[in-house]
Amino acid sequence: MDAYASFRSRDYRLLIAGNFLSGAGLQMLSVAVGWDLYLATKSAIVLGNVGLVQVAPFVVFALLAGRIADRHDRRRVIVVTQLLLLAASALLIAASGSVLLIYTGLFFTASARAFQGPSRSAMLPHIVPAGALQNAITWNSSAMEIANVSGPALAGILIAAAGSRSVYLVHFLCATLTLICFFLLDFRADAGREVAAPSGKALLEGVHFIRKDALILPAISLDLFAVLFGGATALLPVFAIDILHTGARGLGWLRAAPSIGAVSMAFLMAHSPKIQNAGRVLLLTVAGFGAATILFGLSRSLWLSFAMLLLTGAFDNVSVVLRHSLVQSKTPDRLRGRVLAANNIFISCSNQLGAVESGWTAAWFGPVASVVAGGAATIAIVTGFAAKSRSLREWKQ
Repeated sequence: MDAYASFRSRDYRLLIAGNFLSGAGLQMLSVAVGWDLYLATKSAIVLGNVGLVQVAPFVVFALLAGRIADRHDRRRVIVVTQLLLLAASALLIAASGSVLLIYTGLFFTASARAFQGPSRSAMLPHIVPAGALQNAITWNSSAMEIANVSGPALAGILIAAAGSRSVYLVHFLCATLTLICFFLLDFRADAGREVAAPSGKALLEGVHFIRKDALILPAISLDLFAVLFGGATALLPVFAIDILHTGARGLGWLRAAPSIGAVSMAFLMAHSPKIQNAGRVLLLTVAGFGAATILFGLSRSLWLSFAMLLLTGAFDNVSVVLRHSLVQSKTPDRLRGRVLAANNIFISCSNQLGAVESGWTAAWFGPVASVVAGGAATIAIVTGFAAKSRSLREWKQ
């Protein structure tokens, strides 16, 4: 198949542009928030609690968001939630370094994203040419990782040149342009809509689907536990300022490093044959993620730290593409919103609770011990999944 087959669809081009702008803005926001909070408080716990503030809405609202995605016009849902994101962005502009207002703005941002995510992801199979789903997922991953590269780097430059407020203003602009992209989508179909009224059983149907699937459950559980313990992103302000002794620009490039690795890997995968031994590759890349995390924690060189973070991004991107392709291809459309919502809970818990875990363990044992132990735990988790899950070991695409 043509490596650029997905881009024949106008709606896909608009969706990927919106995803890119949204992702870049959120990455810039994350750098500014981390910088402001750490300079104001010098507390790893305050940094770690950013993850707690952002994961709570996903845990509380995700299943309802999946139900909404399966019963309503998915394009309308993402437009309305993008308006809510704009409102949250305005609140962050007014926060002026207040920890409480920053936490509040992040909570509302995460709430809007929790409702938007399942509808946005569930649209994907309907707006790309037949047989191009994995190609679309790979390019979407590329766009997000390019955003993850450019966002932190630009944020670092802006903070150094004009202060963190300029970053919040650019985030508002990105959210506005994202709204325009989503509003221009022609997609209106709601093939997954059900007539039945909402019920507790319907809300949990996506969870039941994942729980009963012998391959999806171990694949996303592996990611949950590996990233929960192996992530170091929340502590990057601590490493940048106190260990590597670099400034805002250095922090921006450290934040961008995983995405540089991820986008490089995404371009390679888009132009390569489909991975056949997907399970084996998934296990090896997650183990590689853990090993690179350990070396990052031990490093005292900015360039070595950058290289190790780059590798974590490259390994993680392989995992992202394989897992998303698995979930999208095996899920019936009538359940896609709810299954993707449940999957989002796994992703959010791993990323945001991982930030909480990093912050608290860094406060107790120091940042280096926190990161090194997390990488070692990731390798141990991979070993356990490899031993216990035959379906994951033998998974072939």
